[in-house]
Amino acid sequence: MSLNLTYQKIRDEIGKVIYGLDDVVEFTLAALFSSGHVLLEGPPGTAKTLLVRTIAATLDLDFRRIQMTPDLLPNDVTGSSIYREDTREFEFRRGPVFTNFLLADEINRSSARTQSALLEAMQELHVTYDGVSHSLPEPFMTFATQNPIEQEGTYPLPLAQLDRFMFKIMVSYPPTSQEKRVLTEHHATGGRSDPVKMNVQRILKPDDILAARATIRGTQIREEVVGYVCQLLQATREDDLLSVGASPRAGLMLLMAAKSLACFDGRDYVTPDDIQKALQPVMRHRIVLSPTAELEGISSDDVLANIMEVVEVPR
Repeated sequence: MSLNLTYQKIRDEIGKVIYGLDDVVEFTLAALFSSGHVLLEGPPGTAKTLLVRTIAATLDLDFRRIQMTPDLLPNDVTGSSIYREDTREFEFRRGPVFTNFLLADEINRSSARTQSALLEAMQELHVTYDGVSHSLPEPFMTFATQNPIEQEGTYPLPLAQLDRFMFKIMVSYPPTSQEKRVLTEHHATGGRSDPVKMNVQRILKPDDILAARATIRGTQIREEVVGYVCQLLQATREDDLLSVGASPRAGLMLLMAAKSLACFDGRDYVTPDDIQKALQPVMRHRIVLSPTAELEGISSDDVLANIMEVVEVPR
């Protein structure tokens, strides 16, 4: 089955539960097939956790959820050693991070120390404890959610941690027509919708995901498109409204995201439109606004939209 058909099939399954979040679903699946991680930001009750549970329901993979609270310790995420009386040795007990599909719910409610426990796992795909590295299952993917409204008792993610996420996806309220469908279809569940009970089928196995990732890595990118990405990166570093521009890693993530979007559209090559479509989700959490921009109420998305207008698009 082609990646385009696989993508459509997954979307059909997710569509049994999630309505009105088409762009959000597209980018979360783009991250899944690009070996990326996703930060979902939006107000409570907008189906962020349900979205992740529904995607997990379509995959024949292990799935675990961690409620990130202020009292959570790093060992609660990665695991710890216990002493066994029978062997008189310490044994490493693996934590919930040892899974294929990890949901870190309300990640900004955990301390910086606990947040950092995910850094090595997300970047290196292993956990080091007592000087010994323990490999994570493959594929491994982290979804994290956070609420941008209620900031009391939260710990903002440092830029180094934000940079580990391929996308920062903004989840907003659905259109009125789709919201009516949500109320109609889900009111009988009491707000506790179960994707499995709503007939979401498991349609992908780990080998299928790894094969899809290999296909995406082989997607062609013209030299002109790579040059276009370089110009976009440079523009973020020269913009007076930004105090920190995009890094080379941001450019690599942008190219990988564009490859996924191209494959979803049934193409084996990337166009400038793919780059533009992925720019804001890839870059919005990797750039830092200047004090002037913050005072004027200018958002990261506003700056990125202006950069897309200014930088010449290759033909």
